[in-house]
Amino acid sequence: MRLQTTRLVLRDMSETDLPNLREILTDPVAMAAYEGPFDDSESQAWLDRNLQRYDEDGFGLWAVELRDAPGRMIGQCGITRQRLEDDDILEVGYLFHRAHWHRGFATEAATASRDWAFRQLDAATIWAKVRDTNVASMNVAIRLGMTVRRRFLTHYRGADMPHLGFAVDR
Repeated sequence: MRLQTTRLVLRDMSETDLPNLREILTDPVAMAAYEGPFDDSESQAWLDRNLQRYDEDGFGLWAVELRDAPGRMIGQCGITRQRLEDDDILEVGYLFHRAHWHRGFATEAATASRDWAFRQLDAATIWAKVRDTNVASMNVAIRLGMTVRRRFLTHYRGADMPHLGFAVDR
């Protein structure tokens, strides 16, 4: 899979992306919403799960590169199947290297991913599950035209984390 925006390329991740992915997932600031940084085995498991999504679903989180600097993954963004309480949903997810924050890359990549899901998957609704302390991710969801539709708890890494379920309809 390959999507292009004005400034970005979204493409399938591969094992060669693990070093760049690890830089993101081991950053305690970038991973604050996940209760802290991942270790090497958690980073490998994250990549493995995403590669499995490509095989099972035909999509997942994609590597994001700058169009004018190909070959270096600056973040990940895409569509994944998720569970939200009792519902199966399609979620747009985004997570970027901290050096690339506050430049609109997450919004640009997430917009392309949302639109891809509406076109290619005929999705009626796209969700974003956002931890209630993650204001930057909330702002991306709002820029995507999403509104809060649910509040829920996610138990992850030994903690109960309040989340907001943002969504937008096609």
